[in-house]
Amino acid sequence: MARPVTLFTGQWADLKIAKMAEMVKDFGYDGIELACWGDHFEVDKAIADSKYCDAKRALLDSHGLQCHAISAHLVGQAVCDNIDARHKSILPPYVWGDGKPDGVNQRAIEEMKNTARAAKKFGVGVVNGFTGSSIWHLNYSFPPVPQSMIDDGFKQFADRWNPILDVFGECGVKFALEVHPTEIAFDIYTAQMALEAIGHREEFGFNFDPSHLLWQGVDPVEFIRAFPDRIYHAHVKDATTKLNGRSGILASHLNFGDPRRGWDFRSPGRGNVNFEEIIRALNDVGYQGPLSVEWEDCGMDREFGAREAAQFVKRMDFAPSGRAFDSAFEKAT
Repeated sequence: MARPVTLFTGQWADLKIAKMAEMVKDFGYDGIELACWGDHFEVDKAIADSKYCDAKRALLDSHGLQCHAISAHLVGQAVCDNIDARHKSILPPYVWGDGKPDGVNQRAIEEMKNTARAAKKFGVGVVNGFTGSSIWHLNYSFPPVPQSMIDDGFKQFADRWNPILDVFGECGVKFALEVHPTEIAFDIYTAQMALEAIGHREEFGFNFDPSHLLWQGVDPVEFIRAFPDRIYHAHVKDATTKLNGRSGILASHLNFGDPRRGWDFRSPGRGNVNFEEIIRALNDVGYQGPLSVEWEDCGMDREFGAREAAQFVKRMDFAPSGRAFDSAFEKAT
């Protein structure tokens, strides 16, 4: 199938976009998913400078690279999060400001509205990202968590994201939440709750990423089948569990790459994600968008891994059959 294979630049924002575009083409990708940090796609400049989007598109065109989505994970995280000192490292200075939580939340909301406007100017129909969550810390119910606290978290999500999604609707752009720990939706049931909280509005769907589901014990294929009309974008990322009797799923406060962790990310095809069944499920629901590699593997050189991943995804993708395998035996009527 001619699904474009793209590379998400979020983990490469230490490189200038001119260099990154050259590398992405050399790695063998059809296109690029631009992160809204570093100089890869700068929302404030896209809004303020009438020539910015045209120049960015010309750069990609010069390397023969498609672009179907931009990604605003970092600012999106600050919309619903309880803001603390950690957020300063992931936010643009003009969003962080003086760091007072209410102001950070509000500036993040306005930046996400502008991200929809910038996406429209740039000519892409999907913004991937995070929502943040004011209730992630309540995930383990001790001290006992009353249902009202969870309900309040989903109401806050709706109150803050509905005005953002209004702008997405005006711009004809979709927001695709990457279902992920620390977000308002991190598995199938919470994804259903999020959709219910915003009245199933069309502007809101999902950036499918199997790696974040796998280590939780959630079947990524079941996620696709649960939301067949809400898969607006797809990441290709792998993960593995390494439970050896000493490690656990909660990862023991050990950072990514620590061999003692109970799970970690892997380069596509080198973990436990069953991409064969994922492709079949994406075919079943009619997904024809990009397959975008989000490359994260602390145990492998990233340039080696990204190049290998491009070929892996192109080999594993296939079109659905347009006929029954035994149709040649049917009698003419």
